[in-house]
Amino acid sequence: MSVQPEMTDRTARRVHPELVPAFASLPRLPDPYADIEATRQEFHEMLASFPADRTGVCSERFGIPRADGSVLTVEVYRPEGAVGAVPEEGANGSGAGRGGDALPAVLHFHGGGFALGRSLPGQDRVALELCRELPAVVLTVEYRLAPEHRYPAGVEDCYLALEWAAGRAAELGIDPGRIAVAGKSAGGGLSAAVALMARDRGGPALAFQSLCVPDLDDRVGADEAADAEGAGEARVLDGRGVQTSWKHYLPEGTATAEAYAAPARATELSGLPPAHVLVCDLDPMRDAGLAYARRLMDAGVPVTVRNVPGAWHGFELYAADTGVAKEMAAHWTGQLRAALYPASPAVV
Repeated sequence: MSVQPEMTDRTARRVHPELVPAFASLPRLPDPYADIEATRQEFHEMLASFPADRTGVCSERFGIPRADGSVLTVEVYRPEGAVGAVPEEGANGSGAGRGGDALPAVLHFHGGGFALGRSLPGQDRVALELCRELPAVVLTVEYRLAPEHRYPAGVEDCYLALEWAAGRAAELGIDPGRIAVAGKSAGGGLSAAVALMARDRGGPALAFQSLCVPDLDDRVGADEAADAEGAGEARVLDGRGVQTSWKHYLPEGTATAEAYAAPARATELSGLPPAHVLVCDLDPMRDAGLAYARRLMDAGVPVTVRNVPGAWHGFELYAADTGVAKEMAAHWTGQLRAALYPASPAVV
């Protein structure tokens, strides 16, 4: 196999052997903000060309009114045959569902640099997989996107969805004691932020926070040292790309991000729900994720951590059939299952 000249840099030399072919064929990363609407349209066209497998899953869309009168859309995915939208009253009068068969719930916040990544209706692949594999009721949240809607619009939408889901747990067939937040990249950062908000606002109790390659810290890539790992490799996300995302997410003129925007800036992490933090070895956000996990541990929060060796941010999109990607997906799903079904063993 021939190796492209660009693969002589330090990042390429550390790529996992199984991922080398995918790395060698990576396209150059365009600037998504050059025409954000065109970028979103291209993403949706790509999704439409590969319809998701909805076997065994049904979904329903709901509108949640915001304080300003606008509407937040969420989609609720359920395993077929699970508790319906209007469940029977539980034997204990709690409305927990038919015969007490309420399921755990996962609020899934999509990634995409806070600016794109929204799936087509009924086509969220992560939600479909979690719904089948856990099983669980999975809610996807169509939070407002930057740069049109900068912080705090997106994270407030995510928190509103949590309040709504917890408030309608009986109707949705959800066990209110087993609600988790989960997301990749920007979605991981939003999950961590919602956990902070729920604690600080006395909101719905969360059983778990699943942070996959989370975007937690607006300082990543702000200086040459933080950016050195990916510098010069325009085919994978580097620190400069992370900075571009934050530039379009935070309000203009922001010097220091708030903790609900960048959870790594939170000064107090005690009292948060148990967490799983998964990072990729060649991801510029790796060290921030590991540092956050360590601070959670120091604050007394139960944490499990996983690093995927030789993998870059979003590698699974280009190498979905590799053992590395499948093992990562199984581990991530297994940790959620173990948290929401405590009798189940975690995938190690």
